[in-house]
Amino acid sequence: MKAYYTDHFVLPLPSGHRFPMEKYRLLRDRVSQYPGLELMEPKAANHEDLVRVHDQGYVNRVETGQLSDSEIREIGFPWTSAMVERSKRSAGATIAACLSALEEGVAVNLAGGTHHAYRDKGSGFCVFNDAAVAAKYLQNLKPVKVAIIDLDVHQGNGTASILANDSNCFTLSMHGDKNFPFRKESGHLDIALPDGCSDDEYLQQLNYALGILEQTFHADCVIYLAGADPHEGDRLGRLKLSLEGMRLRDQMVLDFAATHAIPIAIAMAGGYGKKIETTVEVHAQTVQLALNLFTRLKAKK
Repeated sequence: MKAYYTDHFVLPLPSGHRFPMEKYRLLRDRVSQYPGLELMEPKAANHEDLVRVHDQGYVNRVETGQLSDSEIREIGFPWTSAMVERSKRSAGATIAACLSALEEGVAVNLAGGTHHAYRDKGSGFCVFNDAAVAAKYLQNLKPVKVAIIDLDVHQGNGTASILANDSNCFTLSMHGDKNFPFRKESGHLDIALPDGCSDDEYLQQLNYALGILEQTFHADCVIYLAGADPHEGDRLGRLKLSLEGMRLRDQMVLDFAATHAIPIAIAMAGGYGKKIETTVEVHAQTVQLALNLFTRLKAKK
């Protein structure tokens, strides 16, 4: 199974910055030991890829360093050429994971999940919306229906806004009701969860949501944002899923894709553990489960 990494494109962040960039390197180190996993460096999404989704003026300002101070504050990263390259590579990694999934059934972006980026602005550590960019990339190649299953603890507000009027995309978001962003967008299916939501309630809601997706939308590809932040050890998540609950969550989504023979590309999305090792463990578990699916699919051929 192919796993695409971008962690060697390092963002120079200010001292004490809250975004845990180190988790990407630690995750790649961890999963590099998995037999059958092929680590790949993705190409960057190019300008044409980005402007299918984002306003051309916004893309130009990002590329040329002309973002306003307020735009930079909303993104949360200082502008640097490395930030631009990393953001393009992250979107490129989800494109590559989708293409690999269409060929082999499942693939992974070891970063990605930048779902707070809107058409005309970045937000919440997200510059370009990788899932929307990848979905539109696929649709530019051929008619294809893409379901985005977003299980990051924060609503995929940018994705919902960008794809709201696209009948060939379906956005499913399960997120904390009282968590960021505090003004939610209307996706195709939104399920808001209470603080303290535990395994059983979460899995019941996910089963319900996947049932609605199955009944209303026939996807040719799934992009799954497998956020680690619903885990009980996350300092921003406010939910109470155990590691076993996270495993069951991922397995439910993977089984949904496998049952319906839908290729699935996975992005890691958020994770802000009180201990970074906990976040890495959650993400690594997701990759292992995807690799298990890949092995099963390969055995059937």
